[in-house]
Amino acid sequence: MKTLALAAFLVASTAFSQTVPQANDRLIFQTQNGWSPRVNVEAGSVMVYGISESMPDRIKSWKDHGYRVTVMTGVAWGTYGDYLRGEFDGKQHWDETQQESSGKLILHGGKEVPYVAPSESYGKYLSRGVLRALDAGAEAIYLEEPEFWARAGWSESFKREWAAYYHEPWIAPDSSPDAQYRASKLKYFLYQRALAQVFAAVRVWGKEHGKVVPCYVATHSLINYAQWQIVSPESSLLDVGADGYIAQVWTGTSRAVNVYQGVKAERTFETAFLEYGALQNIARSSGKRIWYLNDPIEDNPNHSWTDYKRNWESTLVASLLQPEVSSYEILPWPDRIFGPKALRPSTEPTEANPKPQRTFIPSEYETELQTVFHALGQIRGQAAKWQVSGTQNVGVLVSDTLMFQRAKPLPSDADLGNFYGMALPLIMHGVPVEPVQIESTYRGKDAADFLKQYKVLFLTYEGQKPPSPKFHGAIAAWVKAGGALVVMDNDGDPYNHAQDWWNDNGKTQVIPRDLLFRTLGLDAAKEGTHRVGKGVVIFRKVSPSAIAQDVNGPATVLAVAKDAAAQIHLPWRESSALVLRRGPFVIASGFDKPEGTPERAITRVAGSAVASLDKNNTSNVVAEKAATLPHTTPSATVIRGQYVDLFDPHLRLVHDPLVGEEERRLLLDTAFFRADNARILAASAKVVDERSTSNSLQFAVTNIEARDEQDLTAVRVKLPRAAKGATVDGKSISIAKEEDGTVLLEFPASSTPRRIVVSF
Repeated sequence: MKTLALAAFLVASTAFSQTVPQANDRLIFQTQNGWSPRVNVEAGSVMVYGISESMPDRIKSWKDHGYRVTVMTGVAWGTYGDYLRGEFDGKQHWDETQQESSGKLILHGGKEVPYVAPSESYGKYLSRGVLRALDAGAEAIYLEEPEFWARAGWSESFKREWAAYYHEPWIAPDSSPDAQYRASKLKYFLYQRALAQVFAAVRVWGKEHGKVVPCYVATHSLINYAQWQIVSPESSLLDVGADGYIAQVWTGTSRAVNVYQGVKAERTFETAFLEYGALQNIARSSGKRIWYLNDPIEDNPNHSWTDYKRNWESTLVASLLQPEVSSYEILPWPDRIFGPKALRPSTEPTEANPKPQRTFIPSEYETELQTVFHALGQIRGQAAKWQVSGTQNVGVLVSDTLMFQRAKPLPSDADLGNFYGMALPLIMHGVPVEPVQIESTYRGKDAADFLKQYKVLFLTYEGQKPPSPKFHGAIAAWVKAGGALVVMDNDGDPYNHAQDWWNDNGKTQVIPRDLLFRTLGLDAAKEGTHRVGKGVVIFRKVSPSAIAQDVNGPATVLAVAKDAAAQIHLPWRESSALVLRRGPFVIASGFDKPEGTPERAITRVAGSAVASLDKNNTSNVVAEKAATLPHTTPSATVIRGQYVDLFDPHLRLVHDPLVGEEERRLLLDTAFFRADNARILAASAKVVDERSTSNSLQFAVTNIEARDEQDLTAVRVKLPRAAKGATVDGKSISIAKEEDGTVLLEFPASSTPRRIVVSF
């Protein structure tokens, strides 16, 4: 149901069509503080966080140091006590605090920083704060985390909104699955409306000032929000005026445990790969901008630097394995990583040592981070090619309604097995599976073509429901055109009977899958394989959540996937790693090692200087058989060639590197570049004014301010001849290492630009 109020905001938010201008914003970061030498990170744009009174001064601080300045502020929470106390419109708004059935208020940081159940007044308040940011010089607006907890729904403001939305008295959300589903739809609408208000206000301001001001939303993935029991407008935000997203995926979201073969565990890489894929899928359908967040630590301050580093590398590699994206939020909150109070445990707490010594970030990790920041600046729209992967163009269909079934009285699987039961077996066997947004199949200008790139799709209505009958028409057309649809569902979800379009708002007992099969021209009771036009539908009456708990679950999913592929003559492949080339960069990852799985053979992959790509196959695996490793040796993929290891603080050269289970790699192929040109290959610093002459390479670098003499800048350069010497600010320095046509320089880091000359 859509109210007249939202319809008005939709009109306002789309009244001024705009083309978002190009800006120096491929690399961005957010901070609540002003500039300091310790946060002099490599990025073109900074998001000044919060719309408090200090905002104009913080904006000026960053502008004075050459950054493009934008503003980010929270949507569901913030330091908005003036609104709650009634200083905004003369009315107190304490009753807009999200509230549980027990009466407990859901707070983010004290009584004056609650999670808000947004009214139209709240939307107006946010709009006023955002316009203050524009008046202060912000060039873009980022609205963060529109979140309504599934366990909420008892505040007085929510009860009023229920009456206005459904034209009936409020019903306790935990009174039935139907009530919970309807409460979630209302929560979804309320933040959709609040954001539409802000987008519309920004458009009006832009028209009045002759400017185009883009508005973006920083949001977790649908996968994470569903598992964390949060409702958010997610995919619909593009419909109400958002110009794109920041995909807020990081260790904190991706280490959420899931179940595979009955084993509950953290699977950070695999989970992050699916999370990034879910948000990219939404953005792709609209052509809108998206940034991938990479966070070197996480909100939990009690893990060790070693833990943060390992998990950051996992999420980073997962993001880089999404080849359509080359814009990144390189970090949030740099002060909690590099700042004067950024102390974290030196080792993971244990029972024997529950409070290990807390230290500042190790110098080597600090150097590695700056190396990667620089590399991210170089990863642009280079042609991408999978060197090792399983079958591509495979997806699992997901809807925003995945967030609607997460609370009492009958919440869906807490571990989200209804999704992971189908997705994890695929990614764990090298199939780069993608969460495919159901809403995009019928919404947006490219909806008719959205599904064309997919060959095999998995679908269940366990834990989610089709938001519109238009989806059934779209998926049926895709199958008839040659797609393979795998439906895995035992029809046991109590939410099948929530009041919605598929049962005429509760007047019938029809369930969504019945209508899907009717649209496909199939008998809904008949399992097995069914030809539909040029395509095929395979129905297995099984619960995906039960598959997640079954040690043989992956075999079930893989068998039906292979069958589906064979039915449409799609070659099926699996792999023990994912390896993607993006220009000179090679990104690779092994997978979590499940219990009881056999070891795999080594796969050998040629570097760019050796291999020729098979035009009929996306992999350039060398066609030779490698000996199977002994059972006690981890399986591995060998990537042939010479590379700079960008996860090494000393930028070491590696030859024929291995990618084993649970191992991540970010490599730079030295053979990609011409041998007769001098150039920088990699650096743990910002690099500017790089110039090559017939006998020298000259450039300048800046870092974050060094904490001590152990903080070094590392630069590896490629030279056409042996080096004669090197200087930093005119003073000679020793060359750390010269090997294989490259030179490594290391010298003290500084936030003040330093001029380097290498002669040869």
